[in-house]
Amino acid sequence: MVGLSTLLDDARALHPDLVRVRRDLHRFPELGLELPRTQERVLLELDGLGLEVTTGAEISSVSAVLRGSRPGPTVLLRGDMDALPVAERTGLDFAAGNGRMHACGHDLHTTMLLGAAKLLAARRDQLGGDVVFAFQPGEEGYDGAGRMLDEGLLSVSGRKPDAAYALHVISGLDRGLFTTRGGPMLSASHRLEVTVRGRGGHGSAPFRAVDPVPVACEMVLALQSFVTRRFDVFDPVVLTVGMIRGGTQDNVIPDEVTFAATVRSFSRRARSVVESGSIQVCEGIAAAHGATVRAEFVEQYPVTVNDESEAEFVGRALRELHGEHRFAPAPKPLSASEDFSRVLDEIPGAMISLGACPPDRDPARAPDNHSPQAVFDDEVLADGAAAYAALAVQRHAA
Repeated sequence: MVGLSTLLDDARALHPDLVRVRRDLHRFPELGLELPRTQERVLLELDGLGLEVTTGAEISSVSAVLRGSRPGPTVLLRGDMDALPVAERTGLDFAAGNGRMHACGHDLHTTMLLGAAKLLAARRDQLGGDVVFAFQPGEEGYDGAGRMLDEGLLSVSGRKPDAAYALHVISGLDRGLFTTRGGPMLSASHRLEVTVRGRGGHGSAPFRAVDPVPVACEMVLALQSFVTRRFDVFDPVVLTVGMIRGGTQDNVIPDEVTFAATVRSFSRRARSVVESGSIQVCEGIAAAHGATVRAEFVEQYPVTVNDESEAEFVGRALRELHGEHRFAPAPKPLSASEDFSRVLDEIPGAMISLGACPPDRDPARAPDNHSPQAVFDDEVLADGAAAYAALAVQRHAA
């Protein structure tokens, strides 16, 4: 049996190296499914650990299998690697300068998982069972988890994993606080794409045209009312129109206007109602104004659902590792979304949040994940690496 206090001590001894890796990844963020430099750094850090390493056939993924010294369960640990198309404005001396940014902390996740691989590789003689380390590209809207599943992630060790865990840092949560919950942890994500077609004309004579601009505006407002009146507050839906485009200048009525919304839900029923209802709202308003509309509902990621018993296990393991005060059950799901949901649809496990707000900032006011000013504290790197490793150790011992 691996001692957790020794595990934590060894993780802290790795801290300087973890900081160097994290900051190197942060300086050179890459987007989407093709992360050649990031993949190269991951492979370099794994070299010499005695792992069975494979890379993606069509994407820059890395899967590494650690074989324990005796039979036991297989545990999958996921760390995402991709960044966002955000120009960084943190002022850090290791800030990215290429118009991209690790604004969601994936550089920390990758580094923590590398740390866990080193901690567990040094303890393989004490492990019963295998560990799969999944370094995933394309979490930010590219369904990298789905692509890794398609390329055989769940069979890379020779058997389907028994449990799966992922950590995600949060800029607006107290530094070092771990949290999770059983049941829905994160919402499903969908996209509503709408094109309103009218008939263009001169802005001075709108009666000779069919103006799609006010029609689209009416749809946007009506969709907000639709969400507040058709859904139970205990099974909520969030609909946010984040893009609207139309027209070329003030005195020209355009032929068409397009807009797009992100839609979040927590149940199959809500997802079904919001799809049919939002399209119906748009079609009804278009018809009332003599316009036409094409409204398409695009499903992205399902609800991230934590297994109840696995969430309880995570709480016990992290309390034992870090102390009672470092773990708190999440009181409610978050309306963010994750493609790790696809893994949890196949394997029992849990998505876990880790607070990474710097101590000189108020978590309630800190810039959120995805902000160009989001900052994550390096001090959580060793704790996250130890947490990943402890989950594998404790699950093997269960």
